[in-house]
Amino acid sequence: MNSKVASPLTALVLVLISLIFVSSSSSYDNSEPHISAPITKGLSLSFYHSSCPKVETIIRKQLKKIFKEDIGQAAGLLRLHFHDCFVQGCDASVLLDGSHSGPSEKDAPPNLSLRAEAFKIIDSLREHVHKECGSVVSCADIVALAARDSVFLSGGPDYDIPLGRKDGLNFATRDATIANLPPPTSNTSAILTSLATKNFDATDVVALSGGHTIGISHCASFTGRLYPTQDPTMEETFANDLKQTCPDENSTSTTVLDIRTPNLFDNKYYINLVNRQGLFTSDQDLYMDSRTSDIVTGFALDEKLFFEKFVLAMQKMGQLSVLTGGKGEIRANCSVRNSDNKSYASFVADDDESKAEL
Repeated sequence: MNSKVASPLTALVLVLISLIFVSSSSSYDNSEPHISAPITKGLSLSFYHSSCPKVETIIRKQLKKIFKEDIGQAAGLLRLHFHDCFVQGCDASVLLDGSHSGPSEKDAPPNLSLRAEAFKIIDSLREHVHKECGSVVSCADIVALAARDSVFLSGGPDYDIPLGRKDGLNFATRDATIANLPPPTSNTSAILTSLATKNFDATDVVALSGGHTIGISHCASFTGRLYPTQDPTMEETFANDLKQTCPDENSTSTTVLDIRTPNLFDNKYYINLVNRQGLFTSDQDLYMDSRTSDIVTGFALDEKLFFEKFVLAMQKMGQLSVLTGGKGEIRANCSVRNSDNKSYASFVADDDESKAEL
């Protein structure tokens, strides 16, 4: 790992250059479809054109209303998509409740801090979509669309995503969940190794980490950098401010991930890293490690470049191990498999009986 630490003067110069560069040349063209990653067989940009042509309009309309009241929910929905896809693929398994057979992914330590409201929002979106079209849109696709719209409605790029995912029939084990979600205490080597198994390169890793430009964190995720000894890669004023919010290792308070524009999806996260103001070890080490530092600097200097690479990485992530065709199902209730949903089972039985009478 490169032990490089930017001087305050160097950091300030980079910030000034980046602000000038971004303001003059970083507009992202949202007028054309943006599909950079290959589309997995079974997915399509026109998957619901006949069965539910208004699905994207419905979801974006509902999220606009929600974010008008609380833009903070955008980060929760984006994180939900990350945690779904990295564990067992984008199959909405993270939404499933536990059962008598064991705890669900929700109960695994990395997912305990997922926002409860994010799950409620997905349920609400599912209700609106299924009311309009019937049970033809999967919960997995709704999660993916909600994440995409969360990025756009908080100031980030708009982009197209292929649809047609099916919902998984099982959730991952606690150990599998932990193994596939690197904690915020991870260094760059650990994250690169973990995501390489999913065919993400260093640029993908740095771009996906940019999701931390919105959202909040509990103190427990970073107080190891403050106590008992302060991490030397942390800028002094930033560290002192964090100590005010989290006065000891057991603090339960929260703070924003991006101190500059906490509710705006932009490239300021990378400017924070250049100034040694990254919140997590997994954030700041991206700038300290020679394999990723130039990528961080590039994104800090050019927001358009960040947006382009973020879109590519999100399109790749959104197709991880998807279930399509005859695999999986379309859940009538996002938190329960259809076979465990008594009201759904009753509906199917009644429908079969009526067909028999015909």
